[in-house]
Amino acid sequence: MFKKILIANRGEIALRIIRACREMGIATVAVHSEADADSLHVRFADEAICIGPAQSSESYLRPVNLMTAAEISGADAIHPGYGFLAENAEFADMVNSSNIKFIGPTADMIRSMGNKSMAKDLMKKAGVPVVPGSEGVLSSLEDGKKLVEEIGFPVILKAVSGGGGRGMRIVNNMEEFEVNFQMAQAEAQGAFGDPNLYLEKYIKNPRHIEIQLMADQHGNAVHLGERECSIQRRHQKLIEEAPSAVVSEELRAKMGGVAVKGALQVGYEGAGTIEFLLDSDGNFYFMEMNTRIQVEHPVTEVVYNKDLLKDQIRVAAGEPLGYSQDDVVLQGHAIECRINAEDWEKNFMPNPGEIRSFHVPGGPGIRVDTHAYQRYKIPPFYDSLVAKLIAYGRDRHEAIQRLNRALDEFIIEGIKTTIPFHKKLIQRPEFIAGEFDTGFLDRINLLED
Repeated sequence: MFKKILIANRGEIALRIIRACREMGIATVAVHSEADADSLHVRFADEAICIGPAQSSESYLRPVNLMTAAEISGADAIHPGYGFLAENAEFADMVNSSNIKFIGPTADMIRSMGNKSMAKDLMKKAGVPVVPGSEGVLSSLEDGKKLVEEIGFPVILKAVSGGGGRGMRIVNNMEEFEVNFQMAQAEAQGAFGDPNLYLEKYIKNPRHIEIQLMADQHGNAVHLGERECSIQRRHQKLIEEAPSAVVSEELRAKMGGVAVKGALQVGYEGAGTIEFLLDSDGNFYFMEMNTRIQVEHPVTEVVYNKDLLKDQIRVAAGEPLGYSQDDVVLQGHAIECRINAEDWEKNFMPNPGEIRSFHVPGGPGIRVDTHAYQRYKIPPFYDSLVAKLIAYGRDRHEAIQRLNRALDEFIIEGIKTTIPFHKKLIQRPEFIAGEFDTGFLDRINLLED
């Protein structure tokens, strides 16, 4: 087992990793920018090293700075968390070539799954259902037009190296195709330095369902059910839950089995998530694979009574997974709200600043993952996530009731947050009934409620 792990991240996920390491008897090294000197992950780590100025491009996204910190501290492993360099193949290569273990899949696997066109091809060969579309990168605008004539509108253009909704364009007719093709290329080039696109049939009103995977280095892999991630704004998840209200035991076994088969055939190692689109007829299609721990992993931990961070660390150290698919038993229901420092009434405008008052909810079935506290200053340089509120119940009804209570108890003053947004959203009859899809928030106006 590792003796010391450097956490190449910040905020709540860094603190979550520190807690897992502490329980495993592993020393931790926090890295931080100048703006994060007062963050809780810095306070609770065994060591802390400043790696640069506030801007992430000069600190958390600087591989050399992170490797220097690892060498100075004597860390024998690096956990990348999520975001930043978590899915950067070159960083994983750099870490492993320095005789330090990158806690995650191999660089080649990150590279393959990070290229959406390549990932789709690999999954298709493994027997995972994929959305009809281009076989690899679109070589030209004309090739795209020809393909559209075959599969029909609507279609969606996606950046090959994309993420977070950037480089995506939904196209409904041929008149729109050329201008959207050019716009998507320009956005992909600007955001990712790669203008290449691929094309898929656009599935109307789908659910966004993801399957949590865990695999070791000995050929063992399991799935830990699904998460419902359809409550989104501009392709960004806001609420996640496990299990999904529309996934039956039979469908769960089918989706999970396909996901495990795909992971085994590509030799996957560690925690990963395969994301699917689920249509109203129960058909599901591979969308992408995330080769890291997810923001929303707590809902899976709660309903399956597993610690995914500890599992990540153990399998990275070469230990066998230690449990089989039969040991993965679903119990109850969990829902997570992402509490962001944003003014939701002003189009979710970021609202950094000092927290004057901070009261975290408690009671049965409530978990809060956060790095914030009273008088903590939310910096303007990073993601606006302040906390993750997770409510667990015996069933979905109880989970919603507990979530509603916890949101009332959650007090953050001094900055605007999305707590009021979540209060309104979870009281909508469509949410309570589980009747929503990825376009749900685009069709309603909570400001008028």
